[in-house]
Amino acid sequence: MTDEGVVVYWRPLCTYCLKLFLWLPFTRLRYTRVNIWKNPDAAAFVRSVADGNETVPTVTVAGRPLVNPSRKQLLEAVAAYAPHTRPRTE
Repeated sequence: MTDEGVVVYWRPLCTYCLKLFLWLPFTRLRYTRVNIWKNPDAAAFVRSVADGNETVPTVTVAGRPLVNPSRKQLLEAVAAYAPHTRPRTE
């Protein structure tokens, strides 16, 4: 888990996570996946930012949590806090 990049907290069978994972390759963002069912610390983190719930996907962008963000919210956070995770267009 990193405070500098994009981390997606997810769990198996989550349709919202699946939608996000199907869309993310089109953004070409660099990100890390963390399965909260295999990582108790990650599950505790998600609960701490989601009112005690294990709401996924929860995404952190440079350490800033976004609970079930829209595509727009995620891209805006990346542009503002972690532009280094976007591919160069040069």
